[in-house]
Amino acid sequence: MGEYSKINEVNSFDKSEISRNHLKLPVYDDSGEIKSILEIFDFKDMIEEYLIELEIRNYSQNTIKTYKSIVNNFYNYLLNEKDLYDDRRFLRSFKRYIQYLKRDRLVSQNYIYLVTVVVKKFLEFNKVHFLNEIKTPKRTKSLPKSLNEIEVENLINAVDCNATEDTLAKKTMKLRNKLILALLYSSGLRISELVTLITKDIDLDERTMRIRGKGEKDRIVLFDNEVKKLIILYLEFKKTDTDYLFLNRFNKPLTPRYIQIMIKKYAKTAGIKKKVTPHILRHSFATHLLKNGVDIRVIQQLLGHSNLSTTQIYTSVDMETLKTVYDKARM
Repeated sequence: MGEYSKINEVNSFDKSEISRNHLKLPVYDDSGEIKSILEIFDFKDMIEEYLIELEIRNYSQNTIKTYKSIVNNFYNYLLNEKDLYDDRRFLRSFKRYIQYLKRDRLVSQNYIYLVTVVVKKFLEFNKVHFLNEIKTPKRTKSLPKSLNEIEVENLINAVDCNATEDTLAKKTMKLRNKLILALLYSSGLRISELVTLITKDIDLDERTMRIRGKGEKDRIVLFDNEVKKLIILYLEFKKTDTDYLFLNRFNKPLTPRYIQIMIKKYAKTAGIKKKVTPHILRHSFATHLLKNGVDIRVIQQLLGHSNLSTTQIYTSVDMETLKTVYDKARM
């Protein structure tokens, strides 16, 4: 990842791009004592610059939070490393860190993959190339789970919007929550796209929404007539003229965490034993379209995937469907 701009450029060897590229290790101080890499490079400042870069490039807040945690955890591990004074020892420390994550923290192979990618990109952004020989480990490709159509219907209907004793505020909240569940399923939105949804980007006549997805790419998604009715009703109750469609009681945009907890609560109310998340609703949307004969390239466009291979993973048909199709073909 290249630098967006040459910010905070200074002449000292531990900051400048030129010095980082040509720095000879190990480095000694004026008294002849060998210096640790953590003394040579200001990792705290490097981390801050990297996170600023991610925000400038419009990475989602969830992604930035994850990357921040990964590089900070690695930096904290390095603080306890001894003899960290050249690139060879830095490389060895990174390998020990991966070993520690696997043996002591028992993290998944996919997390090891993510740590490797993020730490390498963080260092490359800061013109530090100590991990060039590290190869990216393989990821495990476990198929995402999905709900069946009845489970989705039960989940959405678990929000009771007809209680006569509810206050106006409670009715508005329930309508909002029901609409969130319906939209996540009917449009296949990512949670980051849902919480930043702007009211003016919704076209009720065409039943479409303009979504700003990953990599600053816009796409048009669809919603059904039931969702259209919910949007109209919700907008009648929602009195605040703010840009964001979904707000909390303080008129601030909802957080992804709130929506995750809310979905878990309604899944329990609906009696669904499976784990239910926004991502599972997105996958259910894609899986059900595929089962009903929608071309996979159309699904790719609706989901906002750059590569068809990504869509193929999301839309892997469950075994029961495969058995049904197989049995019909063999009869």
